[in-house]
Amino acid sequence: KAPTDPAPVFGPSVKLDIEAEVGFVVGVPSAHGTPVPLADFREHVFGLSLLNDWSARDLQAWEYVPLGPFLGKSFATSVSAWVTPLEALDAARTAPPTRDVPLLPYLDDSDEEEHGGFDIRITVEINGQVVAEPPFASMYWTAAQQLAHMTVNGASLRTGDLYGSGTVSGPETTQRGSLLELTWNGRDALELPEGKRTFLEDGDTVTLTAWAPGPHGTRVGLGDVTGRIVTAP
Repeated sequence: KAPTDPAPVFGPSVKLDIEAEVGFVVGVPSAHGTPVPLADFREHVFGLSLLNDWSARDLQAWEYVPLGPFLGKSFATSVSAWVTPLEALDAARTAPPTRDVPLLPYLDDSDEEEHGGFDIRITVEINGQVVAEPPFASMYWTAAQQLAHMTVNGASLRTGDLYGSGTVSGPETTQRGSLLELTWNGRDALELPEGKRTFLEDGDTVTLTAWAPGPHGTRVGLGDVTGRIVTAP
């Protein structure tokens, strides 16, 4: 059994989840001690890919008070087989949603042309059935803001670095990018051909796909990312 309060034991997770995310890949490094401003986002980020941040919610719930997110977050991550260059997504660039709090100067993108927002439509399938369609365009923080924040203390970028957007979820129930949200932590089960699901079970296959608007009404497809749950040894 997975860790539970008060007597944790080691074993397979019983609340295995996904997080539908977009990952951004650094192409050009930065100097140590030099923050990367919003305007330099495209100077450093080469492209993006779909990312599934697998999460063991029961491990997380046990350890994050007071230890913090260690084992639950180092669990597993899958990325798509190729990286889509930012230049291929020029037609999908979009401004972020209206902000409801004042932004610190290094995060203020109100006058920036390079917002770092993208109109990417993600689809989450479990065993071939669509369970969610999270819209990346509704994300509150952009990839450019994330990059500025992670380097504002002088942390440097290296070629090949990958950072994730965090779970992509929209305001509608069908737009939630994790089972934790889709089932409200197990309260509302999903109906699949194999039976009801609150979290993933052995044999389940999860596939993330996505596309973005391209020039002249075309679509730009992102690489799929698929994973199958196998029985723990």
